[in-house]
Amino acid sequence: MQRATTIPTLEFDDLSKLPFLYGEHNSNLQYLEKLLTVQIADRGNVVHIGGEDHRAQKAAEILSKLWSKIEKSAHPQKITPGDIDAVLRLEKQDNAQDSNAITTKRRSLMPRTENQVRYVEALRHKEMVYGVGPAGTGKTYLAVAVGVEKYERGEVERLVFCRPAVEAGEKLGFLPGDMRDKIDPYLRPIYDALNDFLGPERTEKMLERGEIEIAPLAFMRGRTLSHAYVVLDEAQNTTSTQMKMFLSRMGENSSMIITGDPSQTDLPMGQISGLNESMEILKHIEDIAFVRFENADVVRHKLVGKILTAYDRHDANLVGRKR
Repeated sequence: MQRATTIPTLEFDDLSKLPFLYGEHNSNLQYLEKLLTVQIADRGNVVHIGGEDHRAQKAAEILSKLWSKIEKSAHPQKITPGDIDAVLRLEKQDNAQDSNAITTKRRSLMPRTENQVRYVEALRHKEMVYGVGPAGTGKTYLAVAVGVEKYERGEVERLVFCRPAVEAGEKLGFLPGDMRDKIDPYLRPIYDALNDFLGPERTEKMLERGEIEIAPLAFMRGRTLSHAYVVLDEAQNTTSTQMKMFLSRMGENSSMIITGDPSQTDLPMGQISGLNESMEILKHIEDIAFVRFENADVVRHKLVGKILTAYDRHDANLVGRKR
């Protein structure tokens, strides 16, 4: 194997932030070694990278970009293998990471795939956006992040999040507690994302002041949502009537984001999904953005994408046998 004639060396000037970059027990450095087939030796705040010239240089560039992200953040987050993968995927997009980074007072976030980049751009510039695709592709999380960013910039006065409370195996009436206790499990992913970008205390205060509203879709009936950033999550579980009702709530200076996975509906057998129907009806309206995610966009554990692909292949084989 040809070795680098000049071993890249990086020196980082803030020892307190190095754990964010290196990972627990240098797990990020080890991941990068395996990914690019290089050898990384760290001596405190100095890193030496050995291997083939172009691979060693690429590893140095990735570490430099990630370190820059940590330095710029007021509240740096731990770098993960997913962040390393994101830099590699987006390196050919003319610094798309920097221009599309979502920045809030509490933390910043970079889109990790090309479709996520397209999605973030649409969320910022379109009044209505559909984000559809498999679970784990960041549809809801990115929508919440951009909503918080818009709120902190003064672009909207409030954030509204809703989901259809469709029972998947459990009846709402059988769950303990009052109405909020019954619906909160359905809305937990939204609370979790808000807590990440706002913090639990600030989220609760904004809920008390009405600057954030989180409710079942049925609570939107009869309202006009103005000066708001409105997200309908799990939209595959809306009926045709519910979807039409939701879309007609749009008011002045508002944005509407519809997210869902068309392949995972919990509606009764034979009932048409309002998500699928509305995308077909509205597909020719240029002012509406449609971003379709694929299994390759899954940013959870890498095994999730492989599992979804295997299921898709299985379903396709079943359809083929029935013909």
